[in-house]
Amino acid sequence: MPDITPLPVSTYRLQITADFTLFHAAELVDYVSSLGVDWVYISPILRSADGSDHGYDVVDNSIIDPARGGAEGLAALSDACHSAGLGLLVDIVPNHLGVADATQNAWWWDVLEKGRDSRYAEAFDIDWDFGGGKLRIPVLGDGPTALDDLTIVGDELHYFENRYPIAPGTADDGASPAEVHDRQNYELINWRRADSELNYRRFFAVNTLAGVRVEVPWVFEESHAEILRWIREGLADGLRVDHPDGLADPGGYLDTLAAATGGTYVLVEKILEGDERLPAFWAAAGTTGYDALADIDRVLVDRFGRKRLDAIDTALRERVQPVEWKTLIHGTKRGIADGILNSEVQRLAREYHATRPRDEKDLVPDAVAELLACFPVYRSYLPSGAEHLEEAAELARRHRPELAATIDEILPVLLDPAEPMAVRFQQTSGMVMAKGVEDTAFYRYSRLGSLTEVGADPEEFSIGVPEFHSRQADRQATLPGSMTTLSTHDTKRGEDTRTRITVLSEVPDRWETVLGTLRELAPLGDGPLENLLWEATIGAWPVSAERLHNYAEKASREAGNSTNWLDPDEEFEKRMHAVIDAAFDDSRVTTVIEDFVAEIAQAGWSNSLSAKLIQLTAPGVPDVYQGSELWETSLVDPDNRRPVDYDIRRLYLAAVDAGAHPEIDETGAAKLLVTANALRLRRDRPELFTRYAPLEAMGEKSAHAIIFDRGGAVTIATRLPVGLAASGGWDDASVMLPGHELVDVISGRRYPGGNLPLADLLHKYPVALLAPVIEG
Repeated sequence: MPDITPLPVSTYRLQITADFTLFHAAELVDYVSSLGVDWVYISPILRSADGSDHGYDVVDNSIIDPARGGAEGLAALSDACHSAGLGLLVDIVPNHLGVADATQNAWWWDVLEKGRDSRYAEAFDIDWDFGGGKLRIPVLGDGPTALDDLTIVGDELHYFENRYPIAPGTADDGASPAEVHDRQNYELINWRRADSELNYRRFFAVNTLAGVRVEVPWVFEESHAEILRWIREGLADGLRVDHPDGLADPGGYLDTLAAATGGTYVLVEKILEGDERLPAFWAAAGTTGYDALADIDRVLVDRFGRKRLDAIDTALRERVQPVEWKTLIHGTKRGIADGILNSEVQRLAREYHATRPRDEKDLVPDAVAELLACFPVYRSYLPSGAEHLEEAAELARRHRPELAATIDEILPVLLDPAEPMAVRFQQTSGMVMAKGVEDTAFYRYSRLGSLTEVGADPEEFSIGVPEFHSRQADRQATLPGSMTTLSTHDTKRGEDTRTRITVLSEVPDRWETVLGTLRELAPLGDGPLENLLWEATIGAWPVSAERLHNYAEKASREAGNSTNWLDPDEEFEKRMHAVIDAAFDDSRVTTVIEDFVAEIAQAGWSNSLSAKLIQLTAPGVPDVYQGSELWETSLVDPDNRRPVDYDIRRLYLAAVDAGAHPEIDETGAAKLLVTANALRLRRDRPELFTRYAPLEAMGEKSAHAIIFDRGGAVTIATRLPVGLAASGGWDDASVMLPGHELVDVISGRRYPGGNLPLADLLHKYPVALLAPVIEG
């Protein structure tokens, strides 16, 4: 097997499913290698729930999912990668296991059958005392007679499609199914009770994903035995760790993983807020790249559009003053703490009262919920990050003065890493942040949809070029092995959907007119949601009606203003789907959409090429999400997991290899040209990517250029293309480059070096990637 670089130069993410198996991935390695990628990066492959299209609901961590290709499939992919000189990065899921079908998960089944006496009871985070010694399963329908639908089938209890074990000796006396149920180590409860009465830790609010205690040594060993085999036998070269914030001790887990793998390359799916940094003591090369995504998006946004877009959003909400982001998310996070995650809040209160008396007016749950709503980042890692808890406490006291005394009482407990309540609070704060911000507020805050993306702060509207350079230089100095990304299986919108929406920051007045016309032709009665839906429509157009209907349903229910998941408003949703239909069936609406898209499409594509080139050449390890070498106009999952047409991508790559320089059009071939040449240069001439040095454009139009030198390779990208075109183009803008001959690997043109005009460098494409010429 050839040597594999310890750190990947780049990666290509593939979603492994029953329809696109490890064998299919192996057959794609030649294409990925030709594209210029250094490592293949795959979604989770341990056995997951039947029909899972993502793999994060692992039900058996001892085997590779047969439906995804099994052990033979991984061997085939590994062999193909290594034969081509590529590494292999595999996504793993240590935080939870899928329990939707108890028969598929041997650990969970054993707990259901034996209760506290099960060996695997220790593996799950269960509060047995709160359940009266039983594990509560929230599956029953409404009504007092739900248990009447239980049946006994052999040695199992069945509730419709759900199957549960019957403990030996508990059904031998002819008892009814309901009586047998009462004798088990589990209690089937109404599904609505999960929000406040569940007694096992979940992944966020997903009842079918049960938290796993990998901090217990034997649990780590047994849940990671197969994963460690991949590293030990050279099948995989690195690991991506899903949701480490859900673990009791993420730093300790990463230390254990590093020791067990010999320090293999590890990335963590970690969202950083603002200027928050990845804990320096973590044994990880970096994050999965959402922080880079946010920077790249914002340097392309026109800061002068903020005032007008604020005004539009304010009018849509029928307010006088713009909505304040921090106020909005405090409310949505508090709603989550009081709602779907209240069972976690109640458990925190029980942890506190385990050694302390409970008075008649117990304010601890209220105080805990308020602290969670005020917590400024996803979580702390005590003793590191104690300042975040102090900040939350100060804000909570201001919001709720009547809770100040209770907050002061519980704060020392929450600051003590040895306290079970403190550990659990750290595991919970990230859940509240994710559900309250990403899955609620992001759908309510529609001022500029491209900014409401995973890992990003919509309150930061844009950043200037100097700030962008500062952040990239910091990345180069601190975490050069951290991943960068523009699209993932979790992003709310594909990268090119966002870059077109970003154009609205340059044309806010025009957008106000277009949006107003669309709202008149197809009214809905929820202004912010209408803005969100029309932004998505414009950003993804042309898009199928089915995709937009699915997006509208999810977006509206996540927002929770006019409808929701638990009690959908059928009348509102009927009107909403009629609005989507109008985009396709009402020629007046279709014309407005298509005319506006035609106006801004070139500017959106310019943003797309700039974002892609910057991501592929800036510090960090760039990941190309499957298929995004062409236009990636997905909406939220599962839309972003659609099958990829690799035949057309092979065809376009062959044309590029034959010397084609495609036009910037709806095919996206120009993006593939940029992607392939950037990836190949970075892989084949790594000596050109050893530093980060900002370069400054000269001339009146200098603010429209982002230029940096990576140690020989020079990236030039265009920003704010509408304003640039409106002002007549680049004029005399130029950049001073090294005095030796250079070649733009994208256009193929050669330049003598020195002071070069941007109009010449960017004559065909809005981007250029210059490298020293190698003669011969």
